[in-house]
Amino acid sequence: MAERSFAREVEHLKLGDGDVFRGEGILAITKALLQSGISYVGGYQGSPISHLMDVLADANDILDDLGVNFQSSANEATAGAMLSASVMYPLRGAVAWKSTVGTNVASDALANLASGGVKGGAMVIVGEDYGEGSSIMQERTHAFAMKSQMWLLDPRPDQECMVNLIEKGFELSEATNTPVMLQVRVRSCHMTGQFVCKDNKRPEFTLQDALNSPKRDLDRIVLPPAAYTHEVEKIEHRLPAAIDFVKQAGLNEHFGPTGADKTGKTGLIVQGGMYNSTIRALQFLGLSDAYGETKLPIYVMNVCYPTITSEIEAFCEGLDAVLVVEEGQPEFIEQSITTTVARLKKQTLVHGKKYLPMAGDYTVTALTKGIGQFLEDYEAQLLGNRAPTPDPVPILRDPKVAALTEVVPPRPPGLCTGCPERPIFAAMKLAFEELGEHHVSADIGCHLFSILPPFNIGATTMGYGLGAASSAAFNVKGAKRSISIMGDGGFWHNGLTSGIGHAVFNNHDGVFLIVDNYYSSATGGQDILSSRALNKRRVTNNSIVDAVRGVGAKWVRQIDRTYDVNRMRDVLKEALTTEAEGPKIIVASSECMLNKQRRVKPQVAKAMKDGKRTIKERFGVDEDVCTGDHACIRLSGCPSLSVKQLDDPLRDDPVASIDSTCVACGNCGEVADAAVLCPSFYRAEVIHNPGPRDRFKAGLSTPVIRFLQNRRARRAVDFGDIAG
Repeated sequence: MAERSFAREVEHLKLGDGDVFRGEGILAITKALLQSGISYVGGYQGSPISHLMDVLADANDILDDLGVNFQSSANEATAGAMLSASVMYPLRGAVAWKSTVGTNVASDALANLASGGVKGGAMVIVGEDYGEGSSIMQERTHAFAMKSQMWLLDPRPDQECMVNLIEKGFELSEATNTPVMLQVRVRSCHMTGQFVCKDNKRPEFTLQDALNSPKRDLDRIVLPPAAYTHEVEKIEHRLPAAIDFVKQAGLNEHFGPTGADKTGKTGLIVQGGMYNSTIRALQFLGLSDAYGETKLPIYVMNVCYPTITSEIEAFCEGLDAVLVVEEGQPEFIEQSITTTVARLKKQTLVHGKKYLPMAGDYTVTALTKGIGQFLEDYEAQLLGNRAPTPDPVPILRDPKVAALTEVVPPRPPGLCTGCPERPIFAAMKLAFEELGEHHVSADIGCHLFSILPPFNIGATTMGYGLGAASSAAFNVKGAKRSISIMGDGGFWHNGLTSGIGHAVFNNHDGVFLIVDNYYSSATGGQDILSSRALNKRRVTNNSIVDAVRGVGAKWVRQIDRTYDVNRMRDVLKEALTTEAEGPKIIVASSECMLNKQRRVKPQVAKAMKDGKRTIKERFGVDEDVCTGDHACIRLSGCPSLSVKQLDDPLRDDPVASIDSTCVACGNCGEVADAAVLCPSFYRAEVIHNPGPRDRFKAGLSTPVIRFLQNRRARRAVDFGDIAG
């Protein structure tokens, strides 16, 4: 990132053998990569692995000392293709991205990688962003792992376990000539904990060694006839090798009573990532303590694929029924366990989705209810003397807690205070007032929040950087033109070729709006090709306008201050009505306000502390002028804009009000002007450490202002007396 430092986090990566790491899970994963002797690492940012990318971007000195090449990839396909370095050479490498959306983008590279196989250890770290906190469609990585025969690790949310799975994962990849996927959930990434470190390790075989001694092995290249043998190799050699390695390394875990101590009738088979929530649910049922001392036998599948038949057989020995705790659908693990038990001709009954939800988060509440019902049917005595259907979480019976559901309003996602994208959509609404509604294809990114109130703009979103491509079918002559929107991050990720290049090639007579806020803002403010900040390690300041002209676009307009709502509206109207054919491209540029505030606030604070003259702008609403129409709020939606009830009995409607979170972007005033609304907005300058000239001007103006205020107050009193 250009405006934020991760220097403190980077220090944790320097810990050596015997030192104790304390911190977040995602940083522990980063440290584990360096302890594993990787030669290269890359990826594309996105929750919940953005922190890994951000820290690596600031760890240049450490990576250089270790000989590790870090690449901030253009997209997930670029990252996936990096792993080709491990195909011919004994190089360990890792890439990371956000869940299924990233895997989908990288699928071509991964499928080829998995087919030919690898010589060095290759790992894909997937941020499995599933559940109610997710910002994407609800799918899982498991299907891709099975489809391409890549081993899928799902570590128990414990930092020692996660670090061990990283290190063993590379060994598994090398032992089986197969790339490995390791998935971590949001809770795992942000969970704090500790583990005992090892020294960071320089790769035994370096990238320079590979370049100096190039190798070729036709059997690893996905071309006939080798491609036909890859599938046979997967089944006859790689899969058995993986099963043997997982068993010998003890990657899956057992908790609770085992062997002769396993006297009960039931057990749990748990996805590694679900372990902590499962233990919490067992606590509520009185079957475990907080440290995992459980009365039920639990088999934890830190390796979700492949299934280890002999371990399933041993675990099910003597059990009447097992419950598979597998979040999401389809129930891949449950099906695998059921098939395994059937082939073994075991009498153990396998359940999962019968008692647990088919879709959605496996919260502690859902797990407590499902496990409780399962035990009622098969081993009710474990539940003790309690009601037939146990209350999932007893604390919810507290009336004060229950009352919160009625008074806490929902909080839909929205654009930040001062976001430079608000005026773009305000201008679009104003253009629609004159020209009518238009079909709008949206894209992944901050601007996607425009589909919500107050803008209500956007009909579809098909993937990151596919906003422009989403309107391809509408390249027909009609009374109105289609509009496509994408951000600068999406533009460089995918949109330049699949969107703008496609539109130029097909002479698409639509409007393409590229929102340029200088960063990949939605993922945390990372630098991209067109970032205007200077980056010592990368080349920035590459013009989007030059890029679209470079692929043949002719009608191109750039607005370098999106807060100019009048100009934004006029350019949009021109694009929608011009007789020019082909794509009409508008590049709307203003810096992301969050990143701007990260840079500006420390500078202003330091200037004030040093006694320098500093001006802070504030915007406000004149209560006497505001009519209470609230059109400004409907066209802006800024969180700093609210309403205020006046004490005046003659004014029923609350007036608009600007609170202290205002960052003085001026959007509300610009919207008021462009929409020909009331002139109630004003801009004020607060001068800190004023100079002699400032004090002289204040000495002249203050008495005049005080006189006018007093006169207005007297008139208000006189008017009240007359009205009485």
